[in-house]
Amino acid sequence: MYTINAMPKPVPAEDLALLAEVETATVGHWHLFGFMDCGIRPLLRHRRVVGTAVTLAIPGADSTLLHHAAGLLRPGDVLVVDRLGDERHACWGGGVTIAAKAAGAVAGIVDGPCTDLAEIEESDFPMWSRGLAAITTRLYDIGGGLNIPVCCGGVPVLPGDAILADESGVLVLRREEVRAIAQEAIRRQSTGKAREGSVRDGAKLGELTGASAKVQARIAATG
Repeated sequence: MYTINAMPKPVPAEDLALLAEVETATVGHWHLFGFMDCGIRPLLRHRRVVGTAVTLAIPGADSTLLHHAAGLLRPGDVLVVDRLGDERHACWGGGVTIAAKAAGAVAGIVDGPCTDLAEIEESDFPMWSRGLAAITTRLYDIGGGLNIPVCCGGVPVLPGDAILADESGVLVLRREEVRAIAQEAIRRQSTGKAREGSVRDGAKLGELTGASAKVQARIAATG
């Protein structure tokens, strides 16, 4: 009925600190994998979190294993919940939020709806989900899996993966690729800021990016 594996080794703090400087949309300029689909949206605005993925899969109307898992969370964890295709029942509400925050978790990500938005806001606990629902799960004791490979937002998530989540979306990274991707993103963000300054000073965006040269070359070739 239940598959429960050991809690994953946390992603190194120095790698998470580097990743915390990164916007998901910056990585989206060149990296192709690990982005949850746009249906997974933040419930709180202006939040960016990084952490270690703790994975959970629970079926339909049952949230028994979620309640158990809340007691195992550690500081810096992000609980990623695969709802196994269910988008009707809200497994996560005010009570789970309070438990997760008390344990030190930094966020929750649910491939389905949540409930109790006011309590989530009052707890100031970052959540990403597929919206809200009034009908909730119960303790049916059906089963589920903790710290197993799951799928959330169309993305495979392994226990111990690194999570970066902000207003633009959720990015899942294998722990061994965090540093290289974060460093490249920080470099691109620095370049982007410099380009934005040039545009404010009168430079043309298309000239700076090379887009105008491409358009002009195509016009010349077909004219």
